[in-house]
Amino acid sequence: MRRAFVERDAARGLYATLVWLVEEVGELASSILEGRVESVEEEVADVVAWVFSVASMLGVDVEAALRKKYGRELGCP
Repeated sequence: MRRAFVERDAARGLYATLVWLVEEVGELASSILEGRVESVEEEVADVVAWVFSVASMLGVDVEAALRKKYGRELGCP
C-alpha cells in the first residue's frame, strides 16, 4: 500500500487524507443503511485503504498495532 500511494498521500497531506477517510466511512454507512449489499464490499475496501494511508503517514505499523491491541483475542503470539 505504502509504495503505491506514499507520494500521492504526502502531496495531499494528512488533513485531506483524513477527510477522504471520513467520506469513505460515510459511503460505507450509506451502503449498509440503504441495503446496497453489492457496494458494501467496495466501500469496505476503500475504508481499509484510507486507514492504511493515514497509518502510513503517521508511521503506524498496522499489523504491529493490531497484534499489540488484539493479539490474544486473535490467537497471535
